[in-house]
Amino acid sequence: MAYQGFAQEYLGMPAVTRAYTTACVLTTAAVQLEFITPFQLYFNPDLIFRKFQVWRLITNFLFFGPLGFSFFFNMIFLYRYCRMLEEGSFRGRTADFVFMFLFGGFLMTLFGLFASLFFLGQAFTIMLVYVWSRRNPYIRMNFFGLLNFQAPFLPWVLMGFSLLLGNSIIIDLLGIAVGHIYYFLEDVFPNQPGGKKLLLTPGFLKMVFDAPEEDPNYNPLPEDRPENQPRDQDQNQQQHPQ
Repeated sequence: MAYQGFAQEYLGMPAVTRAYTTACVLTTAAVQLEFITPFQLYFNPDLIFRKFQVWRLITNFLFFGPLGFSFFFNMIFLYRYCRMLEEGSFRGRTADFVFMFLFGGFLMTLFGLFASLFFLGQAFTIMLVYVWSRRNPYIRMNFFGLLNFQAPFLPWVLMGFSLLLGNSIIIDLLGIAVGHIYYFLEDVFPNQPGGKKLLLTPGFLKMVFDAPEEDPNYNPLPEDRPENQPRDQDQNQQQHPQ
């Protein structure tokens, strides 16, 4: 019964959230079972560009460390805010959501070229939290029953919590910075005087991820028009003539 409930919940997740969280969990499981090691996953520009280990561009976003409190904490926030974004402001706009993933990952990778950052999954999670929090500014949050605050403060609370745990806040700051860049270019600048939309989702992403829109110029044949379709009563009379 519990398995059916879990399967139903899993299959009910939106596609992008399900794919990303599943990839993160499977990657961590593979490391935990020693099928692979973190040394095969971390971000290393030299190995990427000289040894052509291009998978590192993706795998460094999938590994959140060994099983433990930090891993489960990150997974909970990743699942929660990725899903709320996909089912909220990106509802029916899967291609735009995927483009945000690519845009955020690209900026973080550029920064990673100049800094000694090995895994960027936590920064990516903070980016998702930041975008959600700015698009839901009036929601009241409660953090472990200790703090009450408005949603836009959530990324900063998470950064403070990370600092208390003794972690570097560079990753958190990177996620906040990239999240703010996306939010400004997508939500703020286009609505300012003289502003325009700079982040345009490529057509091939829309073709792959979004359902095709109905052509407004489509003109059905006369026999295909609804008004010319036989009614149920007429069909019954034709099938059972008196």
